[in-house]
Amino acid sequence: MNVSSKTGFLLIGLSDDHKLQILHAVLFLITYLLAIMGNLLIITIITLDHRLHSPMYYFLKHLSFLDLCFISVTVPQSIANALMDNGFISLGQCMLQVFFFIALASSEVAILTVMSYDRYVAICRPLQYETVMDPRACKHAVIAVWMAGGLSGLIHTGVSFSIPLCGQRIIHQFFCDIPQILKLACSYEFINEIAVAAFTTSLAFVCLIFIMFSYINIFSTVMRIPSADGRTKVFSTCLPHLFVVTFFLSVAGFEFLRPPSDSLSAMDLTFSIFYTVIPPTLNPVIYSLRNEAMKAAVKKVLLTEEFSQRMVCLKALFKV
Repeated sequence: MNVSSKTGFLLIGLSDDHKLQILHAVLFLITYLLAIMGNLLIITIITLDHRLHSPMYYFLKHLSFLDLCFISVTVPQSIANALMDNGFISLGQCMLQVFFFIALASSEVAILTVMSYDRYVAICRPLQYETVMDPRACKHAVIAVWMAGGLSGLIHTGVSFSIPLCGQRIIHQFFCDIPQILKLACSYEFINEIAVAAFTTSLAFVCLIFIMFSYINIFSTVMRIPSADGRTKVFSTCLPHLFVVTFFLSVAGFEFLRPPSDSLSAMDLTFSIFYTVIPPTLNPVIYSLRNEAMKAAVKKVLLTEEFSQRMVCLKALFKV
């Protein structure tokens, strides 16, 4: 396929073998469905259970919504390309993919930072918690998260696609990846994008430092708690969040800071899946299995008579 014109790009996915492409599509579809169901379950549980209407779960609900959107940016397109054995993606689709990918990734880093601050105030400054994390402040924090993500997406998209590209527009990735797009630049005019990327990386590093500072204070406070049950309860809510932050930022940072390769190696594939597919799929599991309140809420909702009646209605609807 000739993609040297301005019609779009050719995504070189996981394999040239059609059977392996089908396997890739099936695995991605299973993972995608698990991520959708897990994140929708968390959103539903937090919305329905009034005991979870607190800042921590309010932010967790937005994180789940971000994860749901984040995995929907790249995986469905990759599944469709694999099933149709056609990696072509139009210029408009690629621009939208880059915008939403950067916007949602930036928003996820921001919401994880806000969540760490919420835990810091709750554990280290409990007497001021209701004042600092009041509903209005939480709403403003979420608005700031979405605005920061959207602004980052707009800047990256605008700068990336203003660069003249030369030759075959082949992207060695299963989605429109900015480092791969920059590799197609005709000259050193992509220095603006490098500057933007450096600025964004610096902000992400600042967020990481802020998160680590919050958790250093949290763990130093927790170790002074005399009750073992109290320490266990705090660790059960904080450790999953710390794992998610460390995993997401370290893998994404490593992938974006290293130079793009000419082909999609096994390492490239592994790291790209680790920061695009795995976090949105694992987050619901991590937050639900390690959180007693979430597990109790899930059991309560699933065992209610109202939920049972809705399931009966759905079964009857599908039979018709």
